[in-house]
Order: sequence, then structure tokens, then C-alpha cells
Amino acid sequence: MLESDQLISAAVAMAASVAPEAARPSRAEAEAAVRTLIRWAGDEPSREGLLATPARVVRAYEEWFSGYRQDPASLLSRTFEEVGGYDDLVVLRDIPLQSTCEHHMAAIRGVVHIAYLPNRRVVGISKLARLVEACGRRLQIQERLTAQIADTLAHVLQPHGVAVIVQASHECLSSRGVRLHGVSMLTRRLLGQFAQEPQRREILAQLAG
Repeated sequence: MLESDQLISAAVAMAASVAPEAARPSRAEAEAAVRTLIRWAGDEPSREGLLATPARVVRAYEEWFSGYRQDPASLLSRTFEEVGGYDDLVVLRDIPLQSTCEHHMAAIRGVVHIAYLPNRRVVGISKLARLVEACGRRLQIQERLTAQIADTLAHVLQPHGVAVIVQASHECLSSRGVRLHGVSMLTRRLLGQFAQEPQRREILAQLAG
């Protein structure tokens, strides 16, 4: 196996990994932790407006981090070979991204552009959006998120090339620290022909622009 293939396999395995169920605290323990944070912030969790907050936060976490209950690769398992000989770019632009920074647990919001060159098989476009959601709804950094999306697509479809571009804003940058607003971060991962051919990269520059 080539070194690049080994890296892709490792990234796909990481995307599929989740914490053992036995290691997860109970719902009651999670709600107690929220009450502790409320007290740490300087408020009283027993007051009327905050009584139901711990339960709401835990329910929100179940949604925000639902990606831990999904295997991104399995979302691409159903593919189609009847493409009429089509072998050019498949592009899905402006896929909404919502994720959470693992360093400060602040929101990451942006868009993802995915392009690939089919190798006999294509996947339903809704599955590309679901792949972004499954990888995004975890504690992430944008660089790893970009790699996981691209590597999972490359691993499952085995296309001639994959390109993933992520453009996102980070609330850990805008709501704390230097408090910079209107700043976005751009990351990309190019595999196969996208990494090798300059004209393909030019198309990607237009895609992100």
C-alpha cells in the first residue's frame, strides 16, 4: 500500500471511531456538569430561568455532536454505475457546515465545496451533504475536518481525484481572545488528479472564489 493510501486509511478509521459506550457519562452526570458550569459562570442553576437549562444543553449536545453516532464511510455505501459514460467533474458547492472547535468548544460555521472525478461510480448528492454533516457534528479543527471529508470520499468511491475546500468562520476567534470579526479560514485537500494537474487546480480556484 502506498504511503498516501495508508494516510487515507488512517484518516477514515479516525473519522469512524467513537468513544466506547461504557466510557460515556450518564445523562444525569452530564446535566450535573452543566449545573457546575453555570455556578462557575457566576449564576445559580436553581433559579427559575435556569432550572431546565441543563436538560436543554444535554439535548442540544446530542444534536450538535450526533456525528459520533455515525460512520461517515457508510453514508457513501450506495453508489451508482449507470452514468452514461460521464467522466468529468462532479461538483457540489456551498454545502452548509456547522461544527464545534475542539479547543474552546465554540461554533464553526461556513460552507464546504466538494469535487470529484468519477471512476465508473457516482454517489447521490445528498450523501455528500450528509458526509459533511457527519464529520462536522463532532469536536473538530478545520484542517482535520477537511481531510476526513476528502479521505472518506476517496476511500469509498476510489475516484480519479477528490477536492474538498472548506471556508468557515470561528467563534473562538470572534467572541474571545483577539475578537476578530469578518475573518474566515480556508482549507483544502487535493487528491489524485487534482493534486497532479495544474488545470484542475485552476478550476478549484474558481470554485472557491
